[in-house]
Amino acid sequence: MNQYDIIIIGAGPGGLTAGIYAGRQGTKNLIIDKDLAGGLGREVPEMENYPGFDNISGLELIDKIKAQAIKNCELHEMEEVLEIIKTDKEWRFEVKTNKDTYQSKSIILATGSSHRHLDVKGEEEFKGKGVSYCATCDGFFFAGRDIVMIGGGNSALQEALYLKNLGANVTVVHRRNEFRAQKHLQNQIKEANINTILNATVEEIKGDMLVESIILKDTETSELREIPTNGVFISAGYIPHTKLAKQLGVSLDESGHIITDKNQKTNTDFVYAVGDVCVGLKQWVVACGEGAIAATSAFTDMQN
Repeated sequence: MNQYDIIIIGAGPGGLTAGIYAGRQGTKNLIIDKDLAGGLGREVPEMENYPGFDNISGLELIDKIKAQAIKNCELHEMEEVLEIIKTDKEWRFEVKTNKDTYQSKSIILATGSSHRHLDVKGEEEFKGKGVSYCATCDGFFFAGRDIVMIGGGNSALQEALYLKNLGANVTVVHRRNEFRAQKHLQNQIKEANINTILNATVEEIKGDMLVESIILKDTETSELREIPTNGVFISAGYIPHTKLAKQLGVSLDESGHIITDKNQKTNTDFVYAVGDVCVGLKQWVVACGEGAIAATSAFTDMQN
């Protein structure tokens, strides 16, 4: 059976950075991801706040971090971890995937999150037929067409700007009376003359073969109105992936995120967590910092 000092589950920015730091400490390490390295980070159209780059896409940055990571540790993409079993042996954890079984002294959970759905009528029906959760994946098909972006955070406004630059006619819909996104993104939305509708929720997505309109409900008056559109892009938050954390008895907060201390330790010995699955700010630079801390903590704890 393959044995490792540290197994990192998830190859997003935090997981890959953990792999870099773990490998440079001279330990034997493995990163496993059920998809391609990068996760949701591959969908980010552009970033202007990652140190060292005035502007870079998520895919480009992931490729750079991945290239550095595989110089320092082993990486298995397209391999899903199904179960982690704690043992009372030197190799404290047995990691079972859909391809193999591994043993490890420490675990770093970098399992990330997935797109939160609106759970409204028509959403599932029109997925891939006008409903999308990824502007960089599907935006090209909407050049010159009307689209609605649902959400009010950084990701929603970043993707709205990206779609506008592709030539789409964009309207941003948010359920609150103001956006949660950073001020500079809100300013860019105004400068780009992107239409916004606040205090509104989506009640239904309508169409025939493809999306044709959405029904919005005013959160203050409960008034309904129908807006014609060719596409609905949804950026309404994320759901943390904590199935494996629960198997290991890791504590979660009320929102379902993993609780860690300043050293990225969970309440379960030799289990650490980083990135979007944790309580805290959802930013690449934070996930990378947490990855460095977790790998260093795991190495230090193994020496004691």
